[in-house]
Amino acid sequence: MQSDDTMTATSSSHWLKGLIALVFIGALAAFFALGGQRYLTLDTLQQNRDALLDYTQAHFWKALLIAVTVYTAATAFSMPGGVLLSLTTGFLFGRWVGTGVIFISATIGAALVFLAARYLFADAMRAKLGGRLRDMSEGFARDGFHYLLFLRLVPLFPFWLVNLAPAFTGIRLSTYVAATGIGVIPGAFVFANLGQSLGRIRSTSQLVSTETLGALALLGVLALVPVLVKRFRTRKEGK
Repeated sequence: MQSDDTMTATSSSHWLKGLIALVFIGALAAFFALGGQRYLTLDTLQQNRDALLDYTQAHFWKALLIAVTVYTAATAFSMPGGVLLSLTTGFLFGRWVGTGVIFISATIGAALVFLAARYLFADAMRAKLGGRLRDMSEGFARDGFHYLLFLRLVPLFPFWLVNLAPAFTGIRLSTYVAATGIGVIPGAFVFANLGQSLGRIRSTSQLVSTETLGALALLGVLALVPVLVKRFRTRKEGK
């Protein structure tokens, strides 16, 4: 029979989980209810580019703080418009400061959604994992840095999905943050650099060249080399 303290702790945990879930659901609902998707369009940004640039030049540190806060929140709540936010950041702050803003904000936001997903759903998900999925989860935990770095670098996987999925494995937070931070740098630089020509961009679908995508994919494949080498040595020693 559970003690009063145990029941109180369980009840508090349920309330906290409910509150966290409500915050995330409420933020997304508010974004769409207030028409956030209408503001995060290329046309809107280009129409207001001069006003945004004037404000940034007049209030640089305040604008920098706003940019970090907005980008972090957008990442943490998995809101759409990450590419446009990256372009705007590069346009307002330049390639180097812009890359730093994207790097810091995306890493913090990803860590927040990772922690929330792990706290809310990880136990339930792990309990439902079958043998094969459990083995995959354990493998991800062992070589999580390299696997996550691969997922971050290869531009095939949605950023929000890569933020969430590792939460259901045994990967450590420190490993997750390190791989995320390193993995977002190349893409952050690419989009911050492109953002400097925001006025000439006509479509976000044609922003990144095939060569750039190929280079990012190659970096992702290289991230898996240590895992492949380790497996090869293990198999060789086992013979």
